[in-house]
Amino acid sequence: MNYYFQIIKILQSLNKSHPSYNIGRHLSTALDGHDLWGVSDREVFLALRDYKIELEIDIVHKEEDIDDIIKQGMHLNDILEEE
Repeated sequence: MNYYFQIIKILQSLNKSHPSYNIGRHLSTALDGHDLWGVSDREVFLALRDYKIELEIDIVHKEEDIDDIIKQGMHLNDILEEE
């Protein structure tokens, strides 16, 4: 299978696993820093593959957990002074 079809396969998989993300978000995130006019199909495939792997290992946090982490970070000096 050539890189073009592998790219399509990854994009289909990303659409299935993250339906709320549009294709532009996937592509712009995966290809951030690449010169799009000169990028090869292989480079696009590798960038999307790596991006997909990162999404798969990324931990999804609840909104309350994120708020709690931010609040704790804001009071980090207080916590360190207690110790």
